[in-house]
Amino acid sequence: MRACVAWNVFLANRDDRSHSSMTLCPARLEPTFSPRPWGSFSLGPFFPEMSKLAEQIGEAWMTGSDCRFAGGPFAGRKLGEAWPAMPPEWTGTLAKRADSFPLLVKFIFSEDKLSVQVHPDDEYATRHERAAGGRGKTEMWYAVQSRPGAEVLVGLHADITLEKFKRAIADGTAEDCLLHVPLRAGDAVFVPAGTAHTIGAGLVLCEIQQHSDITYRVYDYNRRDAKGKARELHVEKALDVIRFGPQKGGKVDPVRVRRDSITKTYYAACPYFAAEKWEFGNRIETATSPEHFELLIFLEGRGTLQWGAERTEYGPAQVWMIPAALGEYHVAPDADASPGPASGTSLLRTYVPSDLAEYSHQLREQGVSEKESSRVIHP
Repeated sequence: MRACVAWNVFLANRDDRSHSSMTLCPARLEPTFSPRPWGSFSLGPFFPEMSKLAEQIGEAWMTGSDCRFAGGPFAGRKLGEAWPAMPPEWTGTLAKRADSFPLLVKFIFSEDKLSVQVHPDDEYATRHERAAGGRGKTEMWYAVQSRPGAEVLVGLHADITLEKFKRAIADGTAEDCLLHVPLRAGDAVFVPAGTAHTIGAGLVLCEIQQHSDITYRVYDYNRRDAKGKARELHVEKALDVIRFGPQKGGKVDPVRVRRDSITKTYYAACPYFAAEKWEFGNRIETATSPEHFELLIFLEGRGTLQWGAERTEYGPAQVWMIPAALGEYHVAPDADASPGPASGTSLLRTYVPSDLAEYSHQLREQGVSEKESSRVIHP
């Protein structure tokens, strides 16, 4: 990466009120990889170097606390260490730097079923999981790849009560209580905290979620590790937080807006994140908001990020943090990167919205009706 555009920012705290020079530029994060018993022995073509693995890898964490910046002013530093020290020009004026980084992006590689599980909301996590960060977990999955017949199970059937679910856990039939959701590439699923769920085999998902790793398993198909030990279950806590009755999650009916050379697909917006997909074949111009940083998750295509007189190259399966005060920048696909009808770039953009009413207003300005907006906005 060439030198970043330098901005002078004033960093102040109780002990240091000196001026400091802080650069503003897109910054790529290096992934970390997590073994899982349901994972894959090959993460290609997304991570070509992660082929013919000795152990199954289930998750690539793209914005985990241990992910290091590949360039920019925080090069070599872990995200969890850099975040509290970032000035508002990077984080955005509304960011809560006292908390951990708010967004966790993963790629999930499922060659077998995940456990039947649930995640708590903020209120429960604050009371019961302070040692684990005290943050709940609402998430969204975007299907990057899907083998024929692949599915996820999200939410409970309408007639499932607490007592029925307890019996199903004891009988090993908890999966039968969940709603089956077939997935094809390009589909998305919104999974609010409290929603019982599992992910089936044959999927590569991009998961956008609150930055939390609190999971309560209720059933794990009696799997055991190499030492014959079963993974821990958390039935009591799971039953505390699972939502019975009307369900709020499920497959997203997205809103698409086509304008000039770009198609934007809006999947979900909630207090914790907004997520949308951009598809384009020519150079596009966009700009940041001073209120929040954004993450660009490149799915397909190669090209160049350009800001001011500077530029850097992007490629698939990369996540870039775009600082809030960067202002105008451009994304320019390589003309010869992906020849044929699929040429161009597709990416997911995610950020923490400052206000869902303002988000709805922005959609209306693009010609999206209130009824259409209600499909993707989750207050």
